[in-house]
Amino acid sequence: QTQLVESGGGLVQPGWSLRLSCAASGSFFSINTMGWYRQAPGKQRELVATITSSGRLNYAGSVKGRFTISRDNAKNTVYLQMDSLKPEDTAVYYCNADLSWVSGHQIYWGQGTQVTVSS
Repeated sequence: QTQLVESGGGLVQPGWSLRLSCAASGSFFSINTMGWYRQAPGKQRELVATITSSGRLNYAGSVKGRFTISRDNAKNTVYLQMDSLKPEDTAVYYCNADLSWVSGHQIYWGQGTQVTVSS
């Protein structure tokens, strides 16, 4: 069964840090772009950061300079290091991966992990 499993969310105070992880498992051939998205209550899901298989990075303006996306291709895992967290970063964070098979490719989503930033 192909799936993405996230970990690392929680409740932190403003200014603190968290690191999210997302591991892909299954019988896919390769992983193309991986990314993180978030959805706050009452808002649409939005892009946080993406990283291509060659390491090209893309960040939302609101997190640039505070969040760092990285990946370990040997572990099929993508990470999101979140520093200087703000209350407005509170959301459910979802990882996303474009997985390839010989026959084509498909986008998969993780189940989501809650990040709450509050004093």
